Amino acid sequence: MIEIQHLDAAQIPMSLLLEADPSEACIQRYLNGAYCLAAVVDGEIIGVCVAKLIAENTFEVFNLAVYPAFQQQGIGSQLLSALFPRLKEQGVQSVVLGTGTFGYQLMFYQRLGFRVESVIKDFFLDHYDEPIFELGIQHKDMLRLRVDL
Repeated sequence: MIEIQHLDAAQIPMSLLLEADPSEACIQRYLNGAYCLAAVVDGEIIGVCVAKLIAENTFEVFNLAVYPAFQQQGIGSQLLSALFPRLKEQGVQSVVLGTGTFGYQLMFYQRLGFRVESVIKDFFLDHYDEPIFELGIQHKDMLRLRVDL
């Protein structure tokens, strides 16, 4: 049985965070002061959602990760489904995030109601030391997505 728990960022294994963001330096920049939900099975953290207030009434999801052995089981959806009402209770009006311009993540977020708000050209080229590939294609631009709560 999966439990969704609020955790301190220091409790989240770096190996899990690196599943969604290959740069430990980038991860360190958004962990401080972040709101973190974890999917826990038998006391083991198997998934995480890291979000942070970035503007009045707006949170950004900086990291949504599930260990590969537990992917494709709806855990990421459960984490976001638990996050949205908690933020709405705090007066948050929208949630934003950045993702690549193609791939399964884009479809995943769109199924949860996110819509494209803007494109940041060359984001992955400018902010990551190593190229990021998916399906044999290099990620270059970032899509900014938004859902209103």
